[in-house]
Parts: sequence; C-alpha cells; structure tokens
Amino acid sequence: MAKQAPQSDPVQDAPQISAPKHAAAGIPAVLHSLRMAGEQMGARRTLAVLRKVNQPDGFDCPGCAWPEPGKTHTAEFCENGAKAVAEEATERRITAEFFAAHPVSELAQRSGYWLGQQGRLTEPMLLDEGSDHYVPVSWERAFAIVAQELRALDTPDGAAFYTSGRTGNEAAFAYQLFARRLGTNNLPDCSNMCHESSGSALTETLGVGKGSVSLKDLYQADLIIVAGQNPGTNHPRMLSALERAKRAGATIVSVNPLPEAGLERFKNPQNARGLAANGTKLTDLFLQIRLGGDLALFRALNQLVLAAEGGTDEAFIAEHCHGFEEFAAEAKSTDRAEVLAATGLPWEQIEELARLVLASKKIIVCWAMGLTQHRHAVPTIREVVNFLLLRGNVGRPGAGVCPVRGHSNVQGDRTMGIFERPSAAFLDALGREFDFEPPREHGLDSVDTIRAMRDGRVKVFFAMGGNFVAATPDTEVTEAAMRRCRLTVHVSTKLNRSHVVTGARALILPTLGRTDRDWTAAGAQFVSVEDSMGMVHSSRGGLRPPSESLLSEVAIVCGLARAALGPADPTPWEDFAVDYDTVRDRISRVVPGFADFNEKVRRPGGFALPHGPRDSRTFPTATGKANFTVNPLTAPEVPQGRLLLQTLRSHDQYNTTIYGLDDRYRGITGGRRVVLVNPADAEELGLADGLYVDLVGEWKDGVERRAPHFRVVHYPVARGGAAAYYPETNVLVPLDSTAEISNTPTSKAVVVRFEPDSGAPAAG
Repeated sequence: MAKQAPQSDPVQDAPQISAPKHAAAGIPAVLHSLRMAGEQMGARRTLAVLRKVNQPDGFDCPGCAWPEPGKTHTAEFCENGAKAVAEEATERRITAEFFAAHPVSELAQRSGYWLGQQGRLTEPMLLDEGSDHYVPVSWERAFAIVAQELRALDTPDGAAFYTSGRTGNEAAFAYQLFARRLGTNNLPDCSNMCHESSGSALTETLGVGKGSVSLKDLYQADLIIVAGQNPGTNHPRMLSALERAKRAGATIVSVNPLPEAGLERFKNPQNARGLAANGTKLTDLFLQIRLGGDLALFRALNQLVLAAEGGTDEAFIAEHCHGFEEFAAEAKSTDRAEVLAATGLPWEQIEELARLVLASKKIIVCWAMGLTQHRHAVPTIREVVNFLLLRGNVGRPGAGVCPVRGHSNVQGDRTMGIFERPSAAFLDALGREFDFEPPREHGLDSVDTIRAMRDGRVKVFFAMGGNFVAATPDTEVTEAAMRRCRLTVHVSTKLNRSHVVTGARALILPTLGRTDRDWTAAGAQFVSVEDSMGMVHSSRGGLRPPSESLLSEVAIVCGLARAALGPADPTPWEDFAVDYDTVRDRISRVVPGFADFNEKVRRPGGFALPHGPRDSRTFPTATGKANFTVNPLTAPEVPQGRLLLQTLRSHDQYNTTIYGLDDRYRGITGGRRVVLVNPADAEELGLADGLYVDLVGEWKDGVERRAPHFRVVHYPVARGGAAAYYPETNVLVPLDSTAEISNTPTSKAVVVRFEPDSGAPAAG
C-alpha cells in the first residue's frame, strides 16, 4: 500500500555530507527506484505501471525526451523515469476537502516538495477574487470564467498561453490554433528557458533548429564529446547509449565544471556486467572547464584543426558551406592566453583533445543547459557547429549535433507550432487549412511574458502544464508579476508553487496524465510525442484516472476554445475533443513531415521526421548552405571576492519537481540549501566547510537578490565557480540577464558574493 502524503515539511537545515560517488546506477538505483515507486503507488501498481513505460504498446515516460531504442528492454526506464512515473501514478489524491482545510496563504508557505507530495488533483478548483480558499467549480463555469476574462481584454495580446514540454502533439496543435484564432502569438514555452539558444544557433547555421543525430549514429561514432551536461541525473538512459557506443569503439570526452558520476562510470542495472563491482568506464578524457569557457575551448580546437595538415574536409566545405574564410581568419587569430584564462584548462589537455579529434572520422557533440544558459550561449553553439563543419561532421553517419532536450515532447510542442515567432510558411499553411488569417506579429516568449505581466500588459496567464513560477528567473519579480494578472489558469496533474501565487482570480484545471487511460465517446484515444532525436511515436496510458472529473488536455483546450470563440467559430472543436485522429488529420496537412500521420504513428516505434542536413546535406538557411560564423571570444566578468554560480538539479529532482531531499551522486543527504564551492576558492574567501551563508547576486542593475541560509560544501567544482540547486536559487537570476538572440535566462552565470547567514528562509 502506498504511503500517505507528508503532513508537515521536512527540516532541511542540516543536510548530511559524504564523499561524491564515482559511478552511477547499479543496484542502489534499482533499490531507490522501487522504494520511491512503492511509497507512491504500492507494490502491485508499481509492477503494472513500470512494465509499460516507453514500450510500443505503453506510454512515453513523462520525464526526459531521450529516445527509445529500436528494440526495447523489458524495463525500458531509468531511476529518475521511475520517480517521474511514480509521482504521476501515485495513489495519493487532493480533493475539495484538502483545499477547504488549507487556505492559499498557508499553502504559499509550504515547500514545493511538500506541495508535490500531496497527490493528484481530482476536480476543477476556483480561487475567487478576495478569497483565500480554492473551491470546486464545474468545467462549464471554469471555461466561462476564462472566456469572460479573454473577451474583456483590450487586445488578444493581453493573454499569454504558456506550454510545458509534457503536452502531447495533439493538444499542443489545438492549443496554438486556439491562441491564433483568438488573435495572438503569445505562446511562450519551457524551451525559452532551456534550449532556445540551441534552436537559434542551429537554425542560423544549419537551417534546422533540432539535433541531427539518431541513436544509431551514437553507436557508430568514433568520438563523442559531452559538454555541459549531466546525463547521470538528467537523462540516465543516455548512459546505456554511451555504454553501447563505448563497446563499439567510441572515445568519450566529458567537458564540465563538475565531475559527474554517470559520465565517470556506469553500472548498467539491466545486465550482469553492469551490476558487477566496477561497471563500465565511460569517460576517456575529462576537461574540467570553467563556467562559460566552452566557446573558448571550441575556438582553440578549431584553431588547432585548421593548423593541422589535412585537418579539414575541404571538399565538404567547398560544396556545402558558406563563410569559411571569415571564420578561419578569426579562428587562426585566437589568443592562447585568452583561451587559458577563459577555460582554466592546461594547453596540453586541449591539445590532447585536438589529437583525438584529428584521429576521428565521425564526431558527435552532445550538450545541454551548461552551454545554453549563458550570455554568449548562441555564439558558443555556433562555434560547436563550426567545429563539426570543419571536418564534415554533419550529414555523415555517426556524426552531427546532439542537443539533448529535457522534457518529454518539448521538441514536439515546438514542431506543432508552440512558438512566439512562427515562420510565415507555418502560418500560411495553418491559415489555408482553417480558412482564417493568423496573426503575424511576433508574440512574447517566457521572459517577455513576465515583463508584460509586470507592466500590466498581460492580464490573463494560461499555462498548459509546468510550474511557471518556480521554473522562471528572478523569483520575486516573477511572483509579483503573476499577482498583477486578472486571471491565472493552470492545467495540471499535481499541486505546485504556481497554484498558490495567483492573479486576482485563479483556476486549477486537473488533467489526465501520461499513465492514465483516455476514453471518449469515440473509444480509446492515444497521443503522440516527439523525442530529442526527431522520432514521433504514440503514447497510451492504461490506469483508471484518479477521478471521473478529469479531462484530457485535448478536451480542455477544445472546451475552452468553444467557450471563448463562440458557436460561430467553424473549427470542429467538438470533433477534436472526441477523436484525436481528426486532429492528426489536420496536422498532416499543416506540419511538414507529418503526411499520413495517422497511419505512420501507429507503426511500432513510430517514424522519423525529415531533417535536411542529416538526410541529404541540404541546408535550408538564408544562404542555402551550412554557415560558418565568427564568434568573438567572451567570458563572464567576475569581480574579486565573488564566484560565478550555476544553478542545477539534484538527483532527486526533475526540473522543478522535487522527488526527495537527497543528491546521492554528489553525497548530499536530507537537504537542498547547499552551495558547492571549490576548497581553494573557499579558503581564499574564508568559507569553512559547513558554514551557513546567504548568497547575494550581483548584476549591473544594482538590485540585491538574496538566497538565504545555504550550507557551504567543499566540492571539486572548477575554480572560480560554484553550484546550487534550483528553484531555490532562481531568485538570484536577474530577469533581464539573458542570452544574446535567444533571450534565455543566464542561469549558469550568476555573479554572487557570500554574506553571513541571515536565518532560515520561508518555505516555498
């Protein structure tokens, strides 16, 4: 039997610290997965649910977007996937009685961990103006309230429609259609805060804002560089792919400010070799780079490749590339001292990597938030592309770009049109299919949405999933902005911080999860998702929904659209809500690559979307070729006595969802308010191990941003840097400190000073 939800917040003031681990997974991961799943679901439900995760006849894990192999394992999930499934398939329930017993003012003092542990939401809830309690509301009235507020706006741009990556393709397509029929392109999403820099750089250089590799390519690679990524915690199934690549002869290089256990050694729990004492050593070369030094590293590599005899693929460059001469001149002028200062690496180590590069025919570069959340993130990724183009490593089997997405279907949502800056071609196709003129003016991304709410320009905020308040930067500014809205609405499966930081009125609309059975008048329905490598496949849950009052995301969007747009709107919203095949038929005529969608998505394993650079070395850029770019070296300026802080996840965490208070691989137990500091930096700053301090952010606006009561942990972080968990440290990230071009928050580059502990923080 599953355990009851905690009634009080656990104490987090005294985390226990032990030595960090040097291997990931193995028996501890299996035991931890089963324990946490059992607490949420009970033993029988755990076995029934986990055997369907990531299976062709099952459901897509609601966690990361790592693709499934062609032949799935019986247990095709990782430790954190099991936690994500357990959180959604929990037997705990939140009813109207819960909200009657807990006013919003009290819930706002609870931690995000406590809120999430209370269970699944079971019925629509309304927080009326002036009230401190959510009360039940019918779906009809909930839709009417949203419609009323939307009609009262001076302009459709007074509303913003946010999307989390968990939303399936069908709901995402209907959602963006509704927003555009309403008259706005205000479609911010979680990509704006994570891989927007990747999309911006890849669209400019290759013409497609997605990765170009498949799992098969990973298995064929000679050299795999994993930069700014921690797959052991954030994408654990990637470790199995790296292990297979290693067995096939690949060399793996890790580039990261922190040593990460999963990249050091992997104990695959699905085979005897992995459960042995040592497991598989993955990383052959570890470059412990300073925060923000990746651009300088790849510039140096490019300089060395250009200087080597036969280092470049001259035929590929001549036939397929543009801008080589300008790029080469800049790269050749790279100053070694500037590289060493930015990277913190010995030149000999950079040369060692260059030798591996020159000895490799097929190279893949994988990256995640460690590259995308800096001021110079887009130039950094453009330089990664330069590096791959130099030796023809795009459009070749076993080679290419591999941005590793976080949320399941975050990439699919963008493909379906969840984008504040849609292409003219997409809008033309959408308008032809539905016989209307979509709005053409660019809308608001996530950061600009916060600014617009702060300034009173956005008055209705609607979120399809996610935890916007906890996921976004500058927490105090974001919360104040949210409270200025007339109405805030969240379509959710679980309670989170965003439900208790509200506008004048607020709605919680509970929805089916990935694990839930979805039945309509037309019979059993399924949704589709796109993984991080452009494969589209189906997902169908099998559990009885937690409540008969729940609606699917598709049904919620369609019900709201009909209420807001009125009976005269010709879109067949009712048909869409009942039969998702009708949505897929429309997608097939609007979105490139989705012809015969209904037929292809029913194939086991789904289908691959077309990708010109990968498939045929065609590059749909402004020049018609792959573009080399010039990216001047830059590094964050950190004053004396300060460190550069990166925010990151613990191992008991997925994005803003906190599963527990431990970070097993880093040796942290029973708490989250810790800051990891290199012992040498700590000695210079007088930060004894175990000392409690406040973290105070510094930025050019002069505003003090403070995160109180953090325990200093001496840890092998690269010199000059520090690390702490989000969302607790999001308060330190200035709203206006964003990446050039992509407008992504600079969550990996926060200048902080350390002050004496001012006392334990308020919960939440």
